[in-house]
Amino acid sequence: MLAMVGPLRWWHRRTLKKKPFPQAWSVLLEKYPALGGAWIAGKEPRYHHWIQVFLREKTFVGAGGYVVDDETRVVIAATAIRLILNLDLSYYDRLSEIIVYPDHFKIPDHQGVVLGEARAWGTVILSWNAVVSGLQNQKDGHDTATHEFAHIIDREDGAFDGTPELRSFGHYLPWAKVMGQNFLGLQQRKRKQRKVLRSYGAQNEAEFFAVATEAFFEKPQQMQKRTPDLYQQLSQFYGFDPAGDEDS
Repeated sequence: MLAMVGPLRWWHRRTLKKKPFPQAWSVLLEKYPALGGAWIAGKEPRYHHWIQVFLREKTFVGAGGYVVDDETRVVIAATAIRLILNLDLSYYDRLSEIIVYPDHFKIPDHQGVVLGEARAWGTVILSWNAVVSGLQNQKDGHDTATHEFAHIIDREDGAFDGTPELRSFGHYLPWAKVMGQNFLGLQQRKRKQRKVLRSYGAQNEAEFFAVATEAFFEKPQQMQKRTPDLYQQLSQFYGFDPAGDEDS
């Protein structure tokens, strides 16, 4: 996927590339082991640069009394960049604003409380407590920030439909077959899908992709063992092999 970057944005990004990554931000990231490790090995310059770009181009807003600080901004940015590190920044071109609540929140068009939401017009809403919980427990397949940024990646091609813009035209047919079969398996509560994926993913194709992305980043070895076809599709799309990294 080629990024469509205007001249001013291109210039700002090029300027940021020359700036060192603040040491204070590195210290913040070290608090969250999930935001480091083998999956960024050899890619630290791009990782740090894209975090800086994300922070420059996206607006962070506190809500419900929450005061957004550097830790909030850097950690959320790193979580977002983790997903597209082997893709392209253009997957977040439609994203303009991240609203952060201290904890779960209510929104008018939903029943009950919410931990996160991605909206079609370029806004992600997150509970900071849910962001932290998702990063601290990396084995339960539940990571709110990863889930919502997966929706943004899905939406970049124009719709929340569970099929983001793939790397090649030839990838769409096998993607549709594999994702469809595993989505149906989860809806039918088949054991191999239920062992890997949260039942929330059975709602629709968009939620299935977001839930599968959570599991791919948090439970890669289980996914590779129980749903290898699903793992292969996500590994091909995201451009790395987290199960292999865990083994190394």
